[in-house]
Amino acid sequence: HHAAKGGGQILVCVAGRGYYQEWGKAPLELHPGDVVNIPPEVKHWHGAAPDCWFSHLAVEVPGEGTSNEWCEPMPEETYKELR
Repeated sequence: HHAAKGGGQILVCVAGRGYYQEWGKAPLELHPGDVVNIPPEVKHWHGAAPDCWFSHLAVEVPGEGTSNEWCEPMPEETYKELR
């Protein structure tokens, strides 16, 4: 999520169990009620745990010059290591 001013993303976890991970950092396990505020220009991924479904709201924060860039998928072997 890129932005010249403002921008970013907010995740609101609704049900199930999932993960959020910023590039180069350890994954954060997410549960219903968790909220993650992601500033613009932070490379990250979020999704379900390998053994559970996950429901969340992903809100794009308004800003100027905003855009979204989809990056490479997480390697399957790395994803399966999450518990």
